[in-house]
Amino acid sequence: MKTVIRKIGNSQGILIPKPVLAEVGFEDEAVMTVEDHALVLRPVKHSPREGWSEASRRLAEHSDDALAWPEFAKVGDEQLEW
Repeated sequence: MKTVIRKIGNSQGILIPKPVLAEVGFEDEAVMTVEDHALVLRPVKHSPREGWSEASRRLAEHSDDALAWPEFAKVGDEQLEW
């Protein structure tokens, strides 16, 4: 597909059709690199645990961090040393 490089403010850019963005999985951002004299765009890979730390902190602040299923605790767990 051929596209035009357009002036956008003090920069330049291209328009990428929405179906192409959907096909490669782009959402709000992309990782851009130059490889072998080619511009390469890749979807941003997020860590599977991204945001867990902040979510845990919020739960603890609201005292909402109790065991979900306390009845499933193992006998003798209280004697374990961590």
